[in-house]
Amino acid sequence: MDYQQAIDFLFPLHRFGIKPGLERIEALLGALGHPERKLGTIVHIAGTNGKGTVASCVASIFKASGRKTGLFTSPHLVDFTERIRIDGQPIGRQRVAEYCTKLQAAVLETGATFFEATTAMAFAFFSDEGVDASVIETGMGGRLDATNVVQSDVVIIPSIGMDHTEWLGESIPEIAAEKAAIIKPGSRVFTAVPESGEAFEAIEQAARKAGAELHQFEREAACTVEEVRPGALELRIALDGSEPRQIQASLTGSFHAPNVCLAVMAARSEGISWEEIGDGLAQLGASGYRARLERIADRPAVMLDVSHNPEGMRKTVQALLEIRDHFRFLYLIIGVAADKDAVGIVRQIAPVADEIVAVELPTERSLPAAELERLCAEAGAQHISSRRTVAEALAFLDERVEPEDMILVTGSFYLAGEVAAMERFGSTGEA
Repeated sequence: MDYQQAIDFLFPLHRFGIKPGLERIEALLGALGHPERKLGTIVHIAGTNGKGTVASCVASIFKASGRKTGLFTSPHLVDFTERIRIDGQPIGRQRVAEYCTKLQAAVLETGATFFEATTAMAFAFFSDEGVDASVIETGMGGRLDATNVVQSDVVIIPSIGMDHTEWLGESIPEIAAEKAAIIKPGSRVFTAVPESGEAFEAIEQAARKAGAELHQFEREAACTVEEVRPGALELRIALDGSEPRQIQASLTGSFHAPNVCLAVMAARSEGISWEEIGDGLAQLGASGYRARLERIADRPAVMLDVSHNPEGMRKTVQALLEIRDHFRFLYLIIGVAADKDAVGIVRQIAPVADEIVAVELPTERSLPAAELERLCAEAGAQHISSRRTVAEALAFLDERVEPEDMILVTGSFYLAGEVAAMERFGSTGEA
């Protein structure tokens, strides 16, 4: 099959939804000769918020250290190939077609899901290309996540929150136990989950049971935010009481500091130098890191954000307040999927926007724009309207904004991806 045929084969697999369990992914990997056994040093990342940031930081640092590094994340922003990268470069479309051809019979036989097929493809690509390291982000959970067939050398769990409760459990300890199940014997585990919180005990128990080293961010690292600017985060980091080091990461918002520190801790445990760590964090954009308060245009500034739950939006708001004095007015374009906590999301972001335009996502899962407009009004928004599409919203705001303003597009990967693909913004931006 060619690339379009491969995409036409893969995307309908979404109809199988979420099917926890490892038997299907094991069958797919068996059909490919078990590439999961040849992935180099494996960094496995689970958690609720921060996974993508940590994964990109680690991959960028490993690349800067000279290691050929695979990165598997989800979802993609514009093109499917973004999910599977080596040294920042997406998998080629022809390779996607080749792997889909190899996997087709096994996928149909097992009823494998989209994520399972994609995971198998990523592992095969990394193995075939002889990577030195693989940075792997879980999909939904941990224990029964399709990625949990690897023997991880490093495990990173940035945060635990209420997430996919229908699959992972109704309480924080239950969800933490599911996500901590990626810990394997001999893993080095790094987490920013607070020792005082109810999630930490489950992570600690999983590490103890596996005989894995457990490193907690606040216990072992001192991290001070020196300066926050759009696209730049300056930190002072000291590990285990050693001399502090100045680090600048291509990120917006001090809330990223624990995620950056976790990546630094993991890199240092792999013997990577501070200079290589600094180089990697300064070049995050080259890793494919996108749409976490990413500026894609200036005067007016247009920023993309993919926060899609209340806790993620709370951190986005925190970052916005840190850079708010760089801009005159903040215009917000927001779209939310119907299965997300729209009320919780809107309550976080609505109070900081000067004007809001609610839109619908380019998917049948979208919350209607009129309903989102009503929720924004109930959350206290004074200037609120709705448009059917983000293109219509941008055209509306084009008549209103001044060069000193900011337009923030947020609420969904779908929405950020639609804007990122627009010709007026090009295909790349700065983190």
